[in-house]
Amino acid sequence: MAHNTITLFKDCDWIIAWDEPSQSHVYLRDADFAIRGDEIIHVGKDYSGTADVEIDARRMMLMPGFVDVHSHPGHEPGWKGMLEELGSPRLGQSSLYEFMPVFQIGPEYTRPALRVAVSELLKSGVTTICDLGRPRESWADEYAETGIRAVLWGMFRSGPWKTRNGHSVEYDLDPAAGDRLLREAIDIADAASKHPSGRITGFIGPAQIDTCTEGQIRDALDAARERNQPIQIHAAQSIVEFQEIMRRYGATPIEWLEKIGALGPDTIIGHCIFLNDHPWIHWPHANDFDRLRDSGAQVAHCPVVFARRGIALNTLSRYMNAGIRCGIGTDSFPHNMLDELRMACYAGRIVAGSFTAASTRDAFMAATAIGADMIRRPDLGRLAVGCKADFSVVDMTNPYMQPDYEPIRSLVYSANDRAIKDVYVDGRQVVRDGEVLDFDIGEDIEMLRRGQAEAIAAAPQRDWAGRHLDELSPRVFPVRS
Repeated sequence: MAHNTITLFKDCDWIIAWDEPSQSHVYLRDADFAIRGDEIIHVGKDYSGTADVEIDARRMMLMPGFVDVHSHPGHEPGWKGMLEELGSPRLGQSSLYEFMPVFQIGPEYTRPALRVAVSELLKSGVTTICDLGRPRESWADEYAETGIRAVLWGMFRSGPWKTRNGHSVEYDLDPAAGDRLLREAIDIADAASKHPSGRITGFIGPAQIDTCTEGQIRDALDAARERNQPIQIHAAQSIVEFQEIMRRYGATPIEWLEKIGALGPDTIIGHCIFLNDHPWIHWPHANDFDRLRDSGAQVAHCPVVFARRGIALNTLSRYMNAGIRCGIGTDSFPHNMLDELRMACYAGRIVAGSFTAASTRDAFMAATAIGADMIRRPDLGRLAVGCKADFSVVDMTNPYMQPDYEPIRSLVYSANDRAIKDVYVDGRQVVRDGEVLDFDIGEDIEMLRRGQAEAIAAAPQRDWAGRHLDELSPRVFPVRS
């Protein structure tokens, strides 16, 4: 779309517009929405300006593009079918330590996996993705060709974890290597922020609290502050990690982050589930929730991947009502933001035993304006004059959207991505009638099939007990010849 082209969506059935005084979304009925190039220029009744393109929007709802604050698209799509019902019974039901290293696809499949994930994200209304991945020179170009807006959160660590018995975790840490990878992550992040597309930003992220040194976390935080950026780090994501940090430092993960000066508004904590008062921990000798609340630190909440293993945050609305800013991320496959919103609400209510424990409003705010603020982009996640033209068009004629007393609830709980018709990023249409416009994933799917087959063949060599995939992750029903 030309830079000065004005596109008018006339007589929108619904607009989820931003109300600045209340710092909240509001519904508008039978209103107009206009963009000039990549910028929103009108949201409201009776647009009186000129328009180069006019769209009859009488059976449409316009909503802000979702901001996915935490995702790993470079490998997760290769795990479909293998990890949905798999966890370690002697490692806190997590799959991090025993199974993910076994199923890892090769680096040559990173780009196909990324493209498959981005296709899913765009179709579910995501216009900005935060990719927490291993930095690489081609990273920004891979995203630029998809049309999505991307924050490339270059992760680094001193080394991996492993288990040799299925009940204890060991760490192969090399701090000197971690220091080198931190410097590489900073360089690649800086280069990504200069990408000519204008839609790519590079951030820095210590990968996990248990795989990085205190100095590396501090150095990453200093580098991020110089660039007016936050860091993001996985912490309080498993019982194993909680116990490991307690063993090393005599402190909970939250206490230790505070002790080293890394618990504050410049830090986003990936997952942040296992606070000392979580029902699975029962560690009365700390006060993590109040520390988290008082610090201004933020949380990337990814409910689906944990729900697979019977794990849930306690709870979304509890955090948000206390003033802890939470965004929503997809983390794993399927990369469907509407699945995450629905699960955030359902899981929170089940954990608390109350229908008030995780509201649709909180989930939608987390996936839009709050997520945008967390990455310091107040021009995203909102439909307001002056903001970027990142938005989705919901087909209100879709039967799952009717009747339409409460369209966000209909979208989240009934219609899902079936009702996402069109998606625009930076004022440019990237999805039309539910189909991605800029790239095709046919070959990428075939590449992922190959990558998964290689991972399956290598499983006995990678697994501590030498098990084949059908032992590790049995099919739902047996295959008979």
